Amino acid sequence: MKPYNPMAHIFLPILLFSSIISTNIHACNQIERNSLLSFTLTLSSSPLNWTSSVNCCQWKGITCNQDGWVTHLLLPSKELKGGIFPSSSSLGNLTHLTHLNLSHNSLCGSLTEFFLSLNRLEILDLSYNLLSGELPLYPPSSNIQKLDLSSNHFHGAIPSSFFQKAWSLTSFNVSNNTLSGSIPSSICLQSSHLIKVLDFSSNEFSGNISGRLRECSELQNFRAGNNNLSGLLPKDIYNATKLEEISLPSNSLYGAISDRIANLTNLKILDLSFNQLSGVLPHHFGKLSKLKLIALDYNNLEGSLPLSLMNCTNLIEIHMAANNLEGDISTLNFSKLSQLSKLDLLRNQFIGTLPISLYSCRSLKAIRLSANQIEGQIQPEILSLKSLSLLSLGGLTNVTGAMKILMRCKSLQTLLLSYSFKGEEMPADGGMVDFDGFQNLRFLSLYYCEFTGQMPLWLSKLKNLEILILKGEFPKELCGLPRLVHEPTAAQVVDDYLELPIFTAADQNPIFYPHRLSNFAPTIDLSLNHINGRIPSEIGQMRLLHNLDLSINNFSGNIPDEISNLKNLENLSLSINHLSGQIPSSLASLSFLKSFNVSYNDLEGPIPTSTQLQTLNASDFKGNPKLCGSPLPNECLNKSINIDNKNYLVLDNEHQIPWFYIFVVLGFIVGFWGVCGSLIIKKTWRYAYFQFVDNIQDRLYVMMTVHMRRRLRG
Repeated sequence: MKPYNPMAHIFLPILLFSSIISTNIHACNQIERNSLLSFTLTLSSSPLNWTSSVNCCQWKGITCNQDGWVTHLLLPSKELKGGIFPSSSSLGNLTHLTHLNLSHNSLCGSLTEFFLSLNRLEILDLSYNLLSGELPLYPPSSNIQKLDLSSNHFHGAIPSSFFQKAWSLTSFNVSNNTLSGSIPSSICLQSSHLIKVLDFSSNEFSGNISGRLRECSELQNFRAGNNNLSGLLPKDIYNATKLEEISLPSNSLYGAISDRIANLTNLKILDLSFNQLSGVLPHHFGKLSKLKLIALDYNNLEGSLPLSLMNCTNLIEIHMAANNLEGDISTLNFSKLSQLSKLDLLRNQFIGTLPISLYSCRSLKAIRLSANQIEGQIQPEILSLKSLSLLSLGGLTNVTGAMKILMRCKSLQTLLLSYSFKGEEMPADGGMVDFDGFQNLRFLSLYYCEFTGQMPLWLSKLKNLEILILKGEFPKELCGLPRLVHEPTAAQVVDDYLELPIFTAADQNPIFYPHRLSNFAPTIDLSLNHINGRIPSEIGQMRLLHNLDLSINNFSGNIPDEISNLKNLENLSLSINHLSGQIPSSLASLSFLKSFNVSYNDLEGPIPTSTQLQTLNASDFKGNPKLCGSPLPNECLNKSINIDNKNYLVLDNEHQIPWFYIFVVLGFIVGFWGVCGSLIIKKTWRYAYFQFVDNIQDRLYVMMTVHMRRRLRG
């Protein structure tokens, strides 16, 4: 046994500490460490806190190789702000870098200088920043595999030399910039045949799509939507048999979809919406067994839906709205489409009744078949669609049956039943007033439903209703809709994503509305009806209301002063009615008011003075000859005119005291009895009065006789 050596306990920690220091010193290249610190100094906001450690290889987001060279710099979504590549002394010195991800920050600058030095990069993701300028002539290295520059501010054309020597490129994404020119042709001839993803969407590219796509033998995703592309679909696209996605929406492509599309047996997504495609749909769609989404809406397609489409059993979404498709929809058998979630055939020429087979598609969340020639009634089987949140139909009958069925659809948030129930009466409150239906309904449109009778009061009990478009009398109880009176509680806030986009029915350039109901401004739209009577003063209860449209009706009486209680009101339209009186001066307090239209009524007096009203167009007030003041050209004669100068004292919206006429009557009474009463009471005054009248009469007779004789002599 060796004797105990106390010095070993002294020198052993020293040796270990020295070893750690030595390891740390050699673990991180000093030049690269300084370059990283220099990079942080160029940022106006840097939450990285890298200086806490000597070894840069231990810093957050950094990975080094065995020799201490930085190979990975991954800092996505770190709230980085500032210039990215100001000089070659920062990130450009990381010459061994293979992976760089600075996406989802607020970095600015250009790429030209930076691209010259990082010749080992394989993965570069700079998406979702504020980078600008033109793309460099070449990619950073011939080793680049994935290049993502999407969602920045790059402009100009993609240089024809950019894809040269990019032998390893598999993914190229420049979507959501302002790049222009044509999409480079022969991409796969100049660069890698391994390209799987090409994304040029949401730019300003123009011209035809390259006809050399057959060279991209491994291409799986081709996206170039939201550009200015034109021409026919290239024939070569049908030879890229590994394609899984073709997304070319919102361009100006024309022509027919070839039957050769059946060659693309791997296709999962086909989006050619918002183009100018024509012709009939290919009959062999059924061969696309992997197809999950087909979007051909807003084109000029004709003919019927191919029966073979019902064999695409993996279909999740069908979008074919706004075409010229026709045929009896009830002959289609949707029962095989067990995964179908969305069906949108809006604005076509389909006939028949609502297919019963749809009710077997238990995954359905959205059905839109309105603006066709489809008729029928809502069947109880629709209750089997437990996830149904959006339903848009037209041409329906039996409103009572429909409401009593649909009120039990617990997931229903958006219900659009326009152009239905002609001549029918809404179900009365009896049997529905205490109901627990429509629990989650937030958007109800009964537009152009020519109901008879009055709107039932049970509508005012819909606890979550925020947007209402209907036709009928305006019951004051409707002003108590809970979601327009009180802010929702946390328990009432639910997922409100719209399963189908809602947009205007314009043939060209339709306006899309928000994809979430919570992003819709609370609205009451009763326009284009024949509603009579006064606007109820109770309307002031709906304090959360942002948009109120009562235009093109038969409303009469005054504009309620209570509208000024709607402090969130942004748009108010009361045009083309029979409203009278003055515009309440209290409306000047509506500080959020952006538009205000009272044209073509019988309003009078001065337009209230406010920051908002005087900035509006004169056309918003025209058709009211008695209105005056800015922005109208006719000035008010007396700026201080108010309702008292009109000899009226306003008690409320329904009762006015006519002081002018009262004073006239009183004057007559005092004058009459002041003269006649004295003659009746005083006998001597009465004799004197009549003697005076007789004398006047005699004098007049003599004067007229003399005058006549003189004229006869003359």
